[in-house]
Amino acid sequence: MDLRGRILAYTADFRSDGPYTSPTDTQREQLAEGVGHLLEGKTEEAQRLLATVGFGVNRLTDSASGRRYDEVAATRPGKGEHWGRLYLNANSGILWNAQVPHPVADQNTEQLGVRLLERAPGGALVLAGAHRRAGEEGAADVAHREDSVFHAIVLELQKRGVPGVQLHGFARSSQRPYDAVLSTGATRNALSETSALADRLEADGLRVCRGWSARCPLEGVTNVQGRAAQDQGAKFVHVELAPAARGDGSDADTAARALTELVTNWGNG
Repeated sequence: MDLRGRILAYTADFRSDGPYTSPTDTQREQLAEGVGHLLEGKTEEAQRLLATVGFGVNRLTDSASGRRYDEVAATRPGKGEHWGRLYLNANSGILWNAQVPHPVADQNTEQLGVRLLERAPGGALVLAGAHRRAGEEGAADVAHREDSVFHAIVLELQKRGVPGVQLHGFARSSQRPYDAVLSTGATRNALSETSALADRLEADGLRVCRGWSARCPLEGVTNVQGRAAQDQGAKFVHVELAPAARGDGSDADTAARALTELVTNWGNG
């Protein structure tokens, strides 16, 4: 099957007025435990636990690359289908992950996440299941909520030391005269790879604000996955991109190449 088409078909109908109901604590814990088993190669245990909350594991083969993926997704209509999905490269261990907390709302970040999954081996894609303004009182804004399946899955990856890059988008303005804003979330320390990422983007003509050495907008200091990464001692890179640096076009190609290099280096240790 066409992996890209499958993922983008899932996000195509996300709307700001769409439905979203947060999982209960028990549902979230069972999903997290099931994903943990899957990351450890215990597929039968994962399937059993995930089934208790209406989720399952689908083994997929991408027609474009021939790579195999495990898709964790809701198996029936209902509120669970808006909790998100997880895609794991099944040809190898998971060495990095890309996180898309605001698909559609941050336009084309879901496409960029798919590009990374397609281009670099050993990856995982953690995808939110609703527009960030869906539901009530910010319930679906998973970058700022700890009661989401998205956050629970990211935590399982962080517990295993899997580095993550979280993809966001912003509208360029006089207050945000950048093509990219890079940070390490709750910390203000530069990772060697974030400095290298900034250097690569700037060398290719993009204007970058470095959150560890300058005062930048949208540094992600309130991002709950970034705070959790700090607690877990896991690598976390928060990336904000202007419209031209995501989607189509030369700036978007530049950003995708640089981010692919980042996660590939993670995969190579």
